Amino acid sequence: MPAKPKSITHFRLDPAEPPTLSREAHEQIEARSIDYSDIPELPDDFWTQHPPVTRENKRLVTLRLDADVLAFFRKHGRRYQTQMNAVLRAYMEAQSREHISQEDA
Repeated sequence: MPAKPKSITHFRLDPAEPPTLSREAHEQIEARSIDYSDIPELPDDFWTQHPPVTRENKRLVTLRLDADVLAFFRKHGRRYQTQMNAVLRAYMEAQSREHISQEDA
């Protein structure tokens, strides 16, 4: 069995006691400007229309996806499964609204 590399350092953070920033580090962060120009504006009712779903409501499933679809969502970062869920939820809600409006007609 190969020996573990000695250059790896493991850190364990306690969420109850997060590390604190020094005054200088905090001032450096506050001094940076953030460019929000590429982030689309959300409508005022976005979170009432798309409330966050708790983890307790989630179910573990196996799902086969096209490779390009999976790559598209994965390139957006760690929470790609949450984004996929949001897209599916929006589709589901749109279909439900369409079904209701057809019944009313």
